[in-house]
Amino acid sequence: MMRVTRTFALLALTAATLVDATAVVWARQAPATQNTASAERTVWYFYRVKWGYQDEFVDLFRRNHYPVLKAQMPARVTSVRTFVPTYHGDGRSDWTFAVAITYRDTAAMTGPSNDAEIVKKLYPDQAKFRKEEQRRFEILDAHWDVPLNELDMTVR
Repeated sequence: MMRVTRTFALLALTAATLVDATAVVWARQAPATQNTASAERTVWYFYRVKWGYQDEFVDLFRRNHYPVLKAQMPARVTSVRTFVPTYHGDGRSDWTFAVAITYRDTAAMTGPSNDAEIVKKLYPDQAKFRKEEQRRFEILDAHWDVPLNELDMTVR
């Protein structure tokens, strides 16, 4: 009986230690809190375009999506910047096109957009717009969004 009690005590101690260690690891890996000095929120949108379709993708983005984003300025969006890598690397690049959108605040970032209204206003030929947007996503290998949390390195 004494041996069973010691085994359970040892197991409980091991489990508690494991939980404490796991909590420390999770705390280190948890997403950083946002810098509250600025209400603005930036999100990076990454695209990996299929080989040979980069120019077509950029043309479709410039023609159909960029004007929609610009129409949301300054009410919802404060800046839109686009990027491509300098070098294409060894063929395993994670992304080939990126967009950094800075939103006015978290509510603007997470709340509903008025994209549908803007699209109706900017593109009278809705069938053509939908076909081109479908094509823009057909020529992608991958797409992901990364909302960023700014760290204030001056505060400890």
